[in-house]
Amino acid sequence: MGLTSEQLIDMYVTMNRIRTFENRVAELFAAGKIPGFVHLYVGEEAVATGVCANLTDRDYITSTHRGHGHLIAKGGDIKRMMAELFGKKTGYCKGKGGSMHIADLDLGIMGANGIVGGGPPLAAGAALACQYLGTDSVAVCFFGDGASNQGTTHEAMNLATCWKLPVVFINENNMYGISSCTLNSMCVPNIADRAAAYDMPGVVVDGNDVVAVQEASAEAITRAREGRGPSLIECKTYRHRGHFEGDPCAYRDNAELEEWKEKDPIPRLEKKLLEMGMLTVKKVEEIAASLKNDLAAAEKFAEESPFPSVSELTEDVYS
Repeated sequence: MGLTSEQLIDMYVTMNRIRTFENRVAELFAAGKIPGFVHLYVGEEAVATGVCANLTDRDYITSTHRGHGHLIAKGGDIKRMMAELFGKKTGYCKGKGGSMHIADLDLGIMGANGIVGGGPPLAAGAALACQYLGTDSVAVCFFGDGASNQGTTHEAMNLATCWKLPVVFINENNMYGISSCTLNSMCVPNIADRAAAYDMPGVVVDGNDVVAVQEASAEAITRAREGRGPSLIECKTYRHRGHFEGDPCAYRDNAELEEWKEKDPIPRLEKKLLEMGMLTVKKVEEIAASLKNDLAAAEKFAEESPFPSVSELTEDVYS
């Protein structure tokens, strides 16, 4: 596979860290401990993990309303993330942004974004800055199938190719933009087919195969670093939970969900690593226990952190 055992295990741990975090967030939201909305990444962990395995802190990402997985894969602190979800002062946005606005510029995380199609222009801007400053940094734009139909996305892609910007567009096609199936919202079989209109490479990968995602994104990121312009990668995947927590999912049937759960990226990689002797059952259990402890510490940190005071309402607001 061209990857070391350490790299493969790291990706396995990252996917499990995302899944553990998201499953607990679902429980906390149901218990009324998290205000606002949350859009969970369960089932799509291979995309963020495979892509971010190729990035450094000097590289940038733009995220979406379903952004927890991207942030964790890029190195986000789950304590500060959980505190933000709880609306606490110790959160990434001091409790004022919530799930859809977490950012950490020190890690190159330009922010999750509640606006569908809001990320591509920001990623193009970050890539322009990298090009202007003469660094070898790149920007990666995660966006969903719904955002693939937004004008902002197409404008960003057009600009990126015209100026050969070091940006990689990662489409997470989970088949549903809220409740609209891609079969009813697009007239092309693949979102990646649209790359030809901008004269950039466009490839389709199995978004539930973390190795396939890592390999495809590694090639595109290297291309961007070398100044050869942008690429579009479409990752075919599926979210196990609703568009948001509380979504009854009346628009899809259980048979479809169960079919995709059979292709769950985490047990898929685990099976490979066990067969290759890179993991043992004992090691799997140790990883799960360690992640559970980390999550418990994050939840405790969030619970015990203070809320921001009313007097801080206008702090950190630009205008």
